[in-house]
Amino acid sequence: MTHGTGLDRDGCFLREGSLDRVSAQFAPVVAELGTRLGDHFGPGRLHSSYLYGSIPRGTAVPGTSDLDALLALRQEPTEADRAAARAVEDGLDAAFPQVNGVGILLVGVDQVLSEPERYDLAWFVACLCTPLSGPDLAARLPRYRPTSLLARETNGDLFRGLPGLRAKAAAATTEAERTRLTRGVARRLVRTGFTLVMPRWGGWTSDLTESAEVFGRYYPAHAGQMRAAARAARTPAAYPQLLDELLSGLAPWLADEYLAVHGAKAPRP
Repeated sequence: MTHGTGLDRDGCFLREGSLDRVSAQFAPVVAELGTRLGDHFGPGRLHSSYLYGSIPRGTAVPGTSDLDALLALRQEPTEADRAAARAVEDGLDAAFPQVNGVGILLVGVDQVLSEPERYDLAWFVACLCTPLSGPDLAARLPRYRPTSLLARETNGDLFRGLPGLRAKAAAATTEAERTRLTRGVARRLVRTGFTLVMPRWGGWTSDLTESAEVFGRYYPAHAGQMRAAARAARTPAAYPQLLDELLSGLAPWLADEYLAVHGAKAPRP
């Protein structure tokens, strides 16, 4: 029996988003995204496209939330593909004030379906991405459960990322740079903290506040730090000193605990 949410009766992940959940404020943005993708990526190049994040979950806030999309290309992404994606990002960001930034991930179909990505990128596409156009790759992927293997392969690499995050923090000199980095670091720590306990909780959520609360049930000594990270993930500018505290305190403890509980994520080629 499962204890959490986000799973079906068999204990497998329910896809968390749907085009039906896109609010009226963001529907024109999604429609224009589809049009611009068709203009920049022809059917010979684009296999399928997806939305993820708050917009397909129906929780997006106008003026605050960003638009996140993933494109699965028939071949591996090229520099021309990346330039086309940046053009779409910039055009949508300028045209629609209700989105606070646009991000488009580019991946190859073969990468999504590869064995090394079975419990990372493939799970992300199958469970956290909402089909927008083209054949859904989820039909070629297994069903997923909140297992230790999934936890390891999604977030078991925090220990590898910490030196780079500390270097970025040291190099960030402007308030805007530190704010962006604080948001990114805080999000990563909350999601890592949640997946650390996900198999024990037996469920899934993308809500950062709920993620922090679930984590706190299992690690009450670190609950306050994780709640602070969740708050900073939403409003990073309000916590100008938190970045250094997270990278020196919560992050190294979390990296060590993750390795002890789930092990290290398999290195990618």
